[in-house]
Amino acid sequence: MTSKVNITFLGTGDQMPSKARNHSAILLTYNEENILIDCGEGTQRQFRKAELNPCKITRILISHWHGDHVLGLPGLLATLGASGYSKTLFIYGPKGIKEKVKKFLEVFNFHKTYEIKVEEVDSGKFYEEKDFYLSSEKMEHGIPSIAYSFVEKGKSRIDKQKLKKSGLPEGPILQKIKEGKDVMHEGKKFKSKDLVYREDDKKISIIMDTKLNKKIAPFAKNSDVLISEGTYSKELEKEAEERMHLTVTQAAEIAKKSKSKKLILTHIGSRHSKDMKGLLTEAKEVFPETTLARDFDRFEI
Repeated sequence: MTSKVNITFLGTGDQMPSKARNHSAILLTYNEENILIDCGEGTQRQFRKAELNPCKITRILISHWHGDHVLGLPGLLATLGASGYSKTLFIYGPKGIKEKVKKFLEVFNFHKTYEIKVEEVDSGKFYEEKDFYLSSEKMEHGIPSIAYSFVEKGKSRIDKQKLKKSGLPEGPILQKIKEGKDVMHEGKKFKSKDLVYREDDKKISIIMDTKLNKKIAPFAKNSDVLISEGTYSKELEKEAEERMHLTVTQAAEIAKKSKSKKLILTHIGSRHSKDMKGLLTEAKEVFPETTLARDFDRFEI
């Protein structure tokens, strides 16, 4: 059975939180992996509200070192220690994050029951398992900033209808077929290519704070889901450029250009809190398969 990727939006606001939107944080769950992308102020409380256990976190991906994306980190790390967390916690982020996390740990001293490993990432694949990998790309936000992709590798599957018609029996012989090997059975040759198909990769791309740049669309190419910041409306494009952010229209254009299947907007500017419908309509005019995330929204992919 195909594994599901679950995405929970724990915080969907921008620099200034509101009653409805906390600072940025997204939890991506896949099998035993619980990957937290950014950790804005109040994230651990958002975990409790969502009835999720922060002690299941396996990795933390930090997009950049601005307060609304990292100020929840010291509190979360302390809570893990107080809760008896015993796994190795992996933290990834842009250049400079090793020194910044080191200083965090010096300033916010707490009882630590676990090991923290911090890795600086650049562009390309930086972590790989049998079934998935993580990749990154540098963005433009005035300070080192990173976009991330989670990719579940496509698997070889046996076409059950074709198998039934072939007359080939169930059993160990099917593993060879699945591995791409042709087999002989009762004097007859069975070709793997006639019975096996390969699923496409499943890709989720996360583009947090950045101004529009040429790297985004190629990085997000063929995403099943593109999660992108949408801090400004198109009327504020000049301000978005100056402050190195994206408008929702630019995010929609990226989704279209990258041939993504679905766009989910987050990091919504607090000034637009009274016109969410208008903001979403603006994006949908360019890319109809657009959703505007709210805190605690969950998506299964």
